[in-house]
Amino acid sequence: MSSENIPLNIRKTIQRLVLWILLYIVITALILTTIPSLIPQVKPVIDAYATYISIGLSLFFGYMIIKAFSDLVYWMLRVKHPHSTAAAVRSLFTILGIGALAAGIAGGTAGGAAGVALGGFIGMVIGFATQQVLGQAIAGLFVLLVRPIRIGDKVNVAGEAGIVEDISTLFTVIRKDDNSLALIPNNMLIGSKIYILERAK
Repeated sequence: MSSENIPLNIRKTIQRLVLWILLYIVITALILTTIPSLIPQVKPVIDAYATYISIGLSLFFGYMIIKAFSDLVYWMLRVKHPHSTAAAVRSLFTILGIGALAAGIAGGTAGGAAGVALGGFIGMVIGFATQQVLGQAIAGLFVLLVRPIRIGDKVNVAGEAGIVEDISTLFTVIRKDDNSLALIPNNMLIGSKIYILERAK
């Protein structure tokens, strides 16, 4: 991607972020306030389901706002960092944003201490369910930030020798001498010896 496209993508992402925030405010006000005042027959139905409507709108628009914000972080980082690093940080912001959204909605609907307990329980469930994936993602983030190996290096890691073809959030891809690809989980990469046979030029 050429550097001229990055400022354009930053502007587009900011516009998308602002648009999703405005849409959330306008549609929520329209459904929960304006329509019941204009059509009194609908008011009892909307009042009865107001909590569920609010949760649905918050989940949908919250996810879209988080996605737009994560994309903004990605393009801001692309000014100085390669795609792989920016993509790893974008994934991290998306995961944290979704967790914060779920905890916020739980706290808002259950209220007070019950909301905190429910948010904590949801966090524990998500944490246990995604423990390995999150461990790999965090290890991938460390690999991308610390850069013990780079794309194009000839290495021997986790018993696999070859040239580093890609470093993503979850896996490091190594092209072996027989032209096959080895996908090494990043937590194995962090926990094993790394032999750099030849640095990329």
